[in-house]
Amino acid sequence: MEPVSFQEYIRSLDPATLPRILRICSGVYFQGSVYEISGNECCLSTGDLLKVMAVALEKVICEDTETGQTTELPPTFKGEQGCPVPVRTPWAPSSRGRPLQPRGLSLIVPQGGKQRGLTLHQAVGRWDGQPRPMLCPTIGPCALLLHPVYQVHATMHLRRDMVKIPSTLEVDVEDVTEEAQHVQFARPLLLSEVLRMEEALPTKAEILEGPAGPAIFENAWVPQLQRGQWLQLHGRSHAWRVLASAPSSGRHFLLSSTYQGRFRRRPRQFTGVQELAAGLRPKQQLRVVVTQDCEGRGDDVPPLGVGDRLEVRELRGNGPGTWLLCHRHGEDEEEEGEELLLPLDLGGGFVEEACDSKKYRLAELLEQQPLPCEVRVVAPDPELERDALGALPALRLEARRDQPFLVGSFCEEPEEGFEIPPRWLDFSILLSEEPVHPRDPCTRCSRVEELTEAFYYQLLPQLPGGLAPPPPRPPKPAQAGTGHGGRRPSSPRPPVPGPSMTNPRLAPPLPPLPALPRPSTPSHRGPPRSAGEAPGASRALAPPSALSSLPGMESDSPEHDYEPVDGNVKKTIRKMQAIFPF
Repeated sequence: MEPVSFQEYIRSLDPATLPRILRICSGVYFQGSVYEISGNECCLSTGDLLKVMAVALEKVICEDTETGQTTELPPTFKGEQGCPVPVRTPWAPSSRGRPLQPRGLSLIVPQGGKQRGLTLHQAVGRWDGQPRPMLCPTIGPCALLLHPVYQVHATMHLRRDMVKIPSTLEVDVEDVTEEAQHVQFARPLLLSEVLRMEEALPTKAEILEGPAGPAIFENAWVPQLQRGQWLQLHGRSHAWRVLASAPSSGRHFLLSSTYQGRFRRRPRQFTGVQELAAGLRPKQQLRVVVTQDCEGRGDDVPPLGVGDRLEVRELRGNGPGTWLLCHRHGEDEEEEGEELLLPLDLGGGFVEEACDSKKYRLAELLEQQPLPCEVRVVAPDPELERDALGALPALRLEARRDQPFLVGSFCEEPEEGFEIPPRWLDFSILLSEEPVHPRDPCTRCSRVEELTEAFYYQLLPQLPGGLAPPPPRPPKPAQAGTGHGGRRPSSPRPPVPGPSMTNPRLAPPLPPLPALPRPSTPSHRGPPRSAGEAPGASRALAPPSALSSLPGMESDSPEHDYEPVDGNVKKTIRKMQAIFPF
């Protein structure tokens, strides 16, 4: 077949002969041209093959043979077209005038004394490749040329979805259906689609596009999921997972139910009575020890002291008047305890009184202890070369996840397997048709997967109750004589008058005076202490000649015998005289 335009080929195509295989011949530039097809960019290069699966009428463009005006009719147009009419004058299209709009139903055009009309689909179906004038009184009295536009549904090699191409695409094609019968149009799949194709497993697959977005695991095999890498997909994994966090280091993990390490329960810690109430479990006793003193509230709420042993029993009341019933044990076995009703907004610190020294496997632990709970790994997994959980002082098991995983391995290392979560780590692959010998690879490396911090916080909203924040604590009741939050109201303190209030220009600060040596003979004492001087205050001594130069310091008393003053004191006195030039 000689190459023809794509529009001409589709117009003359008989739908009964579908599917047809076409080859792109021309109409593309720079070895390829990108067209916007169904919202996706599709590159059609010379030599590409299209497999046309279906053709649907999209619209019909009607052109007036006299004025050249055009109007678009939808496939649901209800008017009827007349049969072909002869045109005596050559038709010359014109661009004058405005497009005409359809105006509803119309009778059939009389011909030979009989009324006979065609629907829009019938009129287009009678078109044999060359447009012929038709009459439609619903649109106007003039003859019309019908130009149908089709939507072509086709498949292409290595495209996941069927493309929808308009028949007006300006490319040349040729029909190669006969010689291309053996061509297989490979359709890529997402890894998540393979989860629903268990009958196709095991199989080999080539990665067409690696995972997009930020990484989710901190391991060695995820970075190898690149384009061109070959995988061997073995089947679905039947293990479930547990999300865990290490409070001391901020690391997060995903534990497989196949993990062989042993755990030991750690006592739970509670901050406040509200957390105590949240820690109650049906048919399980909760005994705690007070680790932080808590003040009471009058006669209704007695104080709690460090070391008090409480047995948490049940909640009483509803709404803001909810109380937690506890039993406080005596200091010894002979002393009887007392019943306490604690308000939920009461603070304090508590630690669970647990004496469980048993070592649990992961599945056994979840049967005995509801999540979340705190544990410690006392025996690492012996089959792991390096168990990251063994060195952690504490581990918080947060929630169980029944996420589907696929068991896979790289074709160059089929014995070393790993487990992929396709809903979290999805990418495009192409399945191979060559036979695969089934084998069970070792997936030890996936028993403990460390999560990236960003992915961990993406998982939190998906956990049960993850979107709901913890309920706020009720407000503390205000005590007598106190304001909001328990603080006593204080009146504003008046400003203290000082030099800054009378004179904005302050004198420079005085240098500190060193202490003078005490007199060697106690026979001569200094002047008597003034009334305002504190007892025991030491007085610095200086020669009268130095002090007499200051106003108000002239000496009327006879000369006293003072010890000589060293040079440092003299320098200090000279500095004072320079600062205060009286």
